[in-house]
Amino acid sequence: MLFDETAIHRRLDQIAAQISSDYRDRDLTVIAILNRILIFMAALLRRVPLPLKLDCLTVASYHGKAQTSGDVVFKQVSVPDVVGRHILLLDDILDSGHALAAVRGKLATANSCTIRVCVLLSKKKERARYVDADYVEFEIEDEFVVGYGLDFKEQYRNLPNVGVLRKELIAQES
Repeated sequence: MLFDETAIHRRLDQIAAQISSDYRDRDLTVIAILNRILIFMAALLRRVPLPLKLDCLTVASYHGKAQTSGDVVFKQVSVPDVVGRHILLLDDILDSGHALAAVRGKLATANSCTIRVCVLLSKKKERARYVDADYVEFEIEDEFVVGYGLDFKEQYRNLPNVGVLRKELIAQES
């Protein structure tokens, strides 16, 4: 196990306090990337005592594999209305950068004021597409992790902690 529920919640309190300070007196729209973000999003936003608008986007880049294909597919026809608002984009993990770069690029054309990124985890690695996260709960090595919303083939999202997926499970994919 990399991070237990207590460590995750302690860090969530710190990030929520920073977000609350940074967005005080601003029109905040939180856009969460579904499905993977549900647990992190709920835990974080309950700690942010600000009025905010919540929207979601569904994108896919892993397509059931342990490695991203680099092909980001949007499930929605249009992006949420964010004109004149400050956007906080929530995602579970900053890995290759493909998904976050694609979402950020799409939102950048929507005439918002600012776009910041908050992630549960950021992998310490060179990214295929440059994306920087403004708020990072934890940095991790380049390993495939599950739990606290992160999945492998739609399983393990419900674990209350974050752990490294056993290599033999990934090998069975081949």
